[in-house]
Amino acid sequence: LSLFFLLLLCTFCTSQINTLLAISIFHCKVCVFTQLSPEERRLLDSIAWPETPRLPVPISLSTASDPAHSTFTILPVRAGGQWHVGDELEALIQICDFQGRPKQFGGDFLVARLHDPELGAGVAGRVVDHLNGSYTAVFPLLWEGQVTLVHSSEAITVLRRLTTEQPGRVYFKSLFQSGSVSETMVCNVCLPPTQPLCNYTDLHTGEPWFCYKPKNLRCDTRINHYKGGFMVGKTDLYDIHITDVRFIFLSGQPEVKSSTVKPEPVGYYYQGAWRALGGTTVHQFNNPSAISQCLTDKVVHLHGDSTIRQWFEYLNSVLPDLKEFNLHSRRQNGPFMSVDMARNILVKFSCHAPPLRFSSIPTNELHYIANELDRLVGGSNTVVVIGIWSHFSTFPIVLYMRRLQSIRRAVLRLLNRAPGTLVVIRTANLKALTLSETLTNSDWYSLQRDKVLRATFKGLNVRLVDAWEMSLAHHLPHSLHPQTPIIKNMIDIVLSYTCPQKNG
Repeated sequence: LSLFFLLLLCTFCTSQINTLLAISIFHCKVCVFTQLSPEERRLLDSIAWPETPRLPVPISLSTASDPAHSTFTILPVRAGGQWHVGDELEALIQICDFQGRPKQFGGDFLVARLHDPELGAGVAGRVVDHLNGSYTAVFPLLWEGQVTLVHSSEAITVLRRLTTEQPGRVYFKSLFQSGSVSETMVCNVCLPPTQPLCNYTDLHTGEPWFCYKPKNLRCDTRINHYKGGFMVGKTDLYDIHITDVRFIFLSGQPEVKSSTVKPEPVGYYYQGAWRALGGTTVHQFNNPSAISQCLTDKVVHLHGDSTIRQWFEYLNSVLPDLKEFNLHSRRQNGPFMSVDMARNILVKFSCHAPPLRFSSIPTNELHYIANELDRLVGGSNTVVVIGIWSHFSTFPIVLYMRRLQSIRRAVLRLLNRAPGTLVVIRTANLKALTLSETLTNSDWYSLQRDKVLRATFKGLNVRLVDAWEMSLAHHLPHSLHPQTPIIKNMIDIVLSYTCPQKNG
């Protein structure tokens, strides 16, 4: 059993903090969501994170989490004796700072897994924050494991501030054009009212979107949407360093009392195949004929971001008789459509509406998922898959909550008029973190949105593909776009929901 840390440390100077505050105070007043509903307050409570330390100016790294000084201890078997396969293994993790002092508060972000690449086996563990600098990681004891510190509590403080104080650090643009006259304007969810605005708030869902009004063109001459870039000066605000992976060796302390934390994995990998612990039995669809037989006479609607587009691409790649109809769409955003005429199979993909960090998209291809669901007839031949999370990471969490709530209401309407419709929700997944990804798409941001998504759809007659746990438990590197073996297992889950075996 090995413990290693991937530690994010942040340093910045007094003048840079003053610059940050001057910028953020302005932006905070612009992008404020007031009058939260009881449901929204409940969702906020569901993602409550322990308080993290205020950062002194300048910050001293001597007080930040240090993998070289941190330790973990395997807790003894409750009944004494040896561990056996199937037991629960508990590890007590003590986070220390660079001076070797145990930290006295929680808020670090850790993930845990047991895995054996040779067996193609893996399972995610649960990490519990005791709010005093110590954590307990608990897994069903099946294979060797590891615990990763994704972000220190100090880094969480910075990530919180970034989202709260700079919600517009990723900005977007649109081209306005009429005849030979064209202008390019900045667009976003929230824009400082320093000049006239064009209001593109969706009339049906109430989702906000604005662009600065062109000087010489009307608002109805907007023809596209695309990612503009990152706020100028972003990298001047923080000097972020990611340390090398470090290993911390086990120390035995038999006097430590056993924990009472219970692991609750939803499934595990064995021989490369995902096996669910409860619920629908996951069957392996290992050849094109099995997949095609399951999808015969079905219409599959895929709505979401590029992690859902991967599913469309996977089905196209493994089904030789599924032919893509050329809609002359951009490969990044679609829309796409594939047909198997002989088996009456139709698979469609469309990306969700802004915020969307894609290249140029025609405005008439920007569709809110809730509106798309309201256009569906539905029924037992209809499969709807929804995956929306990654592009919301830099914005206030309430914006994401309200997007999901509008989708939830549309799902309820769909299931009310067509109860036989299968609705599948894909969760977020872990990623490889570069500097840019950390500032805009950190796993901590994804975790918060993942919790909100689960809470929003809890209790509805929808099915879940737990991409978070499936990416965590697998031995392959974390990636925004998981590799094919993981995608194959996700598709197997959807097909198992679509065509459950009677003995399953």
